[in-house]
Parts: sequence; C-alpha cells; structure tokens
Amino acid sequence: MQAMTEAQIKITVAGVAKQFDQAGSPVQALSNVDLTVRAGEFVSIAGPSGCGKSTLLYMLGGFLMPSAGRLLVDGKPISGPGVDRGVVFQEYALFPWLSVFDNIAYGLREKGLSAHDVRTTAERYIALIGLAGFEHRFPRELSGGMKQRVALARTFAYEPTILLLDEPFGALDAQTREIMQDELLRLWRTTGKTVLMVTHDVNEAVYLSNRVCVMSQRPGRIVQEFAIDLDRSTGREAVVLSDGYTAIRNAVWLAVRQQVTIASRSVP
Repeated sequence: MQAMTEAQIKITVAGVAKQFDQAGSPVQALSNVDLTVRAGEFVSIAGPSGCGKSTLLYMLGGFLMPSAGRLLVDGKPISGPGVDRGVVFQEYALFPWLSVFDNIAYGLREKGLSAHDVRTTAERYIALIGLAGFEHRFPRELSGGMKQRVALARTFAYEPTILLLDEPFGALDAQTREIMQDELLRLWRTTGKTVLMVTHDVNEAVYLSNRVCVMSQRPGRIVQEFAIDLDRSTGREAVVLSDGYTAIRNAVWLAVRQQVTIASRSVP
C-alpha cells in the first residue's frame, strides 16, 4: 500500500496504550498500538478475544481515554465523543418507545435540523436501508436484522464522517448477517464514509474491508496488516467464490489463528 499523505489521513493511533485497574491489580489491555486510516477507507480489526479490539474502538469514540499515546481525527486530538464519529454496537440500542422513523430522526432533531430536513433525511435512509413500509413500527415489532438496519440508518443519517462498528452483526443468524453485510457494503460505497470495524469473523472482515489488521494477544498491538483488493461490484457469490478472496481469507485466518493459539498457551 502506498504511503498516506497527511491530507489523506482521517484517523491516527500513535503509540497508544491502555491500562485498567481490576480488583486492585493493573491489567494492560493495549500496548504501543499504531494505526492510520485514510479518509473513505474501510478497515477491520480482528484478533483473539480479550486482545483490546473493542477498547481501542471505545477510545476512538471518545468514551475512554488512553493511558499513553495519541488518538487523532483529522489531526486533532480526541477529547470525548463527537458528532463526527458514529458508533454502532452489537446491541441494537434503539429507543423502544420510538418508531423506526423517530429512532432515525432522533439524532437529526438533536442536531437542530428543520422539520423538513429531518423528514427528508430520515425518509432517504429508510429507503436506502430497505425499511420503507415499516416507518411507524416499533422495535418490539421488528426482527433482529431489521433492528440493526434501523441502528445503521440512525447512525448514517446524522452524517458522521467516521463510522465505528463493534461486532455490529454478531447477534444475528448467519443468513441475516450476510444480508446486513451487503447492506453495510452498499451504504459505505454510496456514502464514502471512513469505517473502522471490530469483528471476530474473518470472512466478514475480508469481504467488507480495504484492509484487515490483526491484533496480538493482550496487551493488544497490531502485528499484521493485509491489503484487500477485491472487485465487490460483481456481487457476493462472485467475490466469495473467487481465488483472490480465498487466498486472502486463508492468510488472514492463519494470522488470527496464530494469535489465538499463542493466547491459549498463555492461559495458566
């Protein structure tokens, strides 16, 4: 991959470490993590359970502060949550008392948009995410996949430049997960947002991403990166059955497997 210019860099993680106090004992979650993500890039992070993937995502979201190192967006330090960064968690985190339309419109209203702009923007994303006809349904009336569509639409609608995804489809069945991956891929290609996703699913990471970063066992750090160059315009079947997909998927799987094996050997 060619070196990024300063103007191309959207996210900078430089020498980041994070230590927690657990029952009076220090636990080093992350150590010396370095990562740059260019504007419009889709990057996935994979690695063993407990390696600090989600911790890194929460720090980029501004919910946690690093113990050491720098976290920058557009060259500016992250000091807390911001509307420039939208976060989608594995849990749907919808307001159960609000309809689909009002869940999506909530952030737009908080942002101070006019009633006309709220309506047109919400309707646009309802159409984009395939929820037309369900605008007045409540979360309890929706399937898991539909709830996650609402969560994605709500986050995309208020126009963050960065999307942070923490296992967004982990709670879904395999078939729904694939449908949602295709929806996310379509939304990303339509909007050109910068995406950083944490996932345990190597197939998902390779299918969606420009680049996959593999983290080590705790304390987590990035030990390998894989550039992904696949023509996703051909559709899922053509992509996942291609020799290129198979080769890069196997390479990433082996890298993650190696770290998982090392982690398992370190357990007393």
